[in-house]
Order: sequence, then C-alpha cells, then structure tokens
Amino acid sequence: MRFWVLAGAVALGGCGAEMIPEARPAAHVPVPSAAPAAAPASVTAVKGQPAARLIAQFGQPTLDAAEGPARKLQFAGPICVLDTYLYPPSNARGEPVVTYLETRQHDGRPIDQASCLAALAAGRPSGR
Repeated sequence: MRFWVLAGAVALGGCGAEMIPEARPAAHVPVPSAAPAAAPASVTAVKGQPAARLIAQFGQPTLDAAEGPARKLQFAGPICVLDTYLYPPSNARGEPVVTYLETRQHDGRPIDQASCLAALAAGRPSGR
C-alpha cells in the first residue's frame, strides 16, 4: 500500500513541475521618443508667442483679423478651435504677442485647452 501512495505522490509531483513555466527574458520594449519641439507643452507655452511662432506650431490660421492694435488668429482642427489674441507690448514697441487664448469644440462646447493645443499641433501638416 505504501508503494501506491509513494508512486501517486511521485506522479503528482511530476505533473506540478510541468505546469511551472520556464523563465524567459523580458521582451525589448522601445521607449517612445520625446515630443517634437514645435508642440506646445501647455497653455503657458503659447502665451507670449508672436504670430510667426503660432503659425510654426499650428500651420496657417483659418482666420487672421486685425482691429486697431489687436490681432486675432484662429486655428481650427478636427476636434477644436483655438482663438488667440495678440497685443503689442505695453510700451507699444515690439511685435504683438499672445496675451489671451480660448479653446472650444466646433459646436461651442468647452474643451480642455492643453488637449486642444496638442491636437492642433499634432494635426499640423508636415513640411511647413
């Protein structure tokens, strides 16, 4: 009887060894490269920028309107619209820069500003 108990334990012990997976080295996972420098990191990266920098980041504006010393540049992408308002420095010398910006979805509903800026920068046609 002891023989059968011992034989059963050996048989079961052998089954358990087959169920343990053998160790394998981890697969190589590439690290994504950094975002392009043209993509704004945040809203604060857009404020204070001149028109040329905005165009470099987002492409040609869909609207470019001037009223007195102020200038409005509007950029539209598939998911949102960005309105930037540029004013000359307080000493009236130098190039106008973004002092205020708004973002919205095409239907007017709000959208997170950073998300909109990232989407517009990512959707910018390459080669410009």
